[in-house]
Amino acid sequence: MSVVTKAIGCAKKLKHRFEKQRRARETVYLSPVRRIDRVAVRDRVCAMTFDDGPCRLPANPPQDGGPLTLALLGTLERFGAHGTFDVVGDTSQNYPDKPGKEGSANWGGIRFDHYPDFEKDADGGARNCPELVKRILDGGHEITSHTYAHVLFGPKPLVYGSRSPLPGLDAAVEDLRKLDSLMKDEYGYTIRLSRPPHYVDGMQDGFTSYDACAALGYQYLGASFDGAGWLPLSGYGAEVDAMVQPMERALQTHPNALCGQIIFQKDGYNMARRSPVADGLPKQLTLLQKNGYRVVTVSELLALCPFTDLGPEHAAFAAAKKLLDAGFCVCYRDNTVRPGRRLTRGELAMMAYGCQSVSRRVELVRGKISPFKDVAWNHPYAAAVELAVQKGSLQAESGRFFPNEDALPGELSKLCAARLGRAPLRLPASLTHESAIVTMASVL
Repeated sequence: MSVVTKAIGCAKKLKHRFEKQRRARETVYLSPVRRIDRVAVRDRVCAMTFDDGPCRLPANPPQDGGPLTLALLGTLERFGAHGTFDVVGDTSQNYPDKPGKEGSANWGGIRFDHYPDFEKDADGGARNCPELVKRILDGGHEITSHTYAHVLFGPKPLVYGSRSPLPGLDAAVEDLRKLDSLMKDEYGYTIRLSRPPHYVDGMQDGFTSYDACAALGYQYLGASFDGAGWLPLSGYGAEVDAMVQPMERALQTHPNALCGQIIFQKDGYNMARRSPVADGLPKQLTLLQKNGYRVVTVSELLALCPFTDLGPEHAAFAAAKKLLDAGFCVCYRDNTVRPGRRLTRGELAMMAYGCQSVSRRVELVRGKISPFKDVAWNHPYAAAVELAVQKGSLQAESGRFFPNEDALPGELSKLCAARLGRAPLRLPASLTHESAIVTMASVL
């Protein structure tokens, strides 16, 4: 293993540790866009996502000489599996540029990414490979958005300091819409999920990838298990082993370890311009099949259970799913429901109006407009709180809303009457997320 590879691997582990610690510290907020990494199912079912394709170039080392994407589709279908292909549109506009050093994070380009490789853009992406897009859809697989040009949404100095990111939200939305329109116009296909390039969320103008997803009505496509193959190792055999051994260890430790998980894969080359996924995927699927797993698309997984912490066996599951399907904001950004948590006034407003106030949030942030003295312009609930008061669902006093105070049962009753047309017949003594969800669902 090279020094560069070790450094990349260590950086990845440190990043995961840092992200875990950061998520444990930060305040969570209800959000119309949820990051979906895994869901709470007891059955042995999981999903596989394949980034950066479709890829018309053959596997490396060569197999039958056909496109790599076709090889992956053939493998999935031999095992009765369905994949989620997180495609790009076309990276040919990402020039002028220079090729990066093989084995580094910039292997495909110094300033931008190029898929499937530098100066090989015409052999990749949905725009250039319509036959592969059609084949993915004809096979019953899913297509999600990895953006049109795969340009970073914002700066990432530690790993991609030489990259030129997009200037802000408008550019990100335009890029997402370009791929969205391509899939609708050419294939009549509606994209529902999106994964930002290299998981970079923060933008230079103060918005995030979640705002971009909200503008298109997408959910954020995450992953919970690294299928590997992207990291260059000492040779091809080692890279294939790195795809198989962690999965094997996980299943040996606990056969249900991958229930509800979303597995990250590559429909393309790794940093060493090899494609271990071509040989690693059938080995992974053999392991999963041996342990009784079904591999489905992410949307099929979400149909079984849309939540990370609330499984179908939970008493509030049906009510939460009913509200979610009706456009209510019942989940936190990490896709949890947290049913036992006490409900605040800000959360009640967000639950009812979060999905309706997406465009207003952009206006508040751009204009730095605070709707109330105690609700800042950049507060995640600012637009929903403003709308709740405008609709007569909740009240403010002397220019203050008191978003962190506990919501009262009477306020829930008033909100249901204004938002849903009638008040609930019964009210809980105190409001938790579960009791509010069940009450609202009984009125809906």
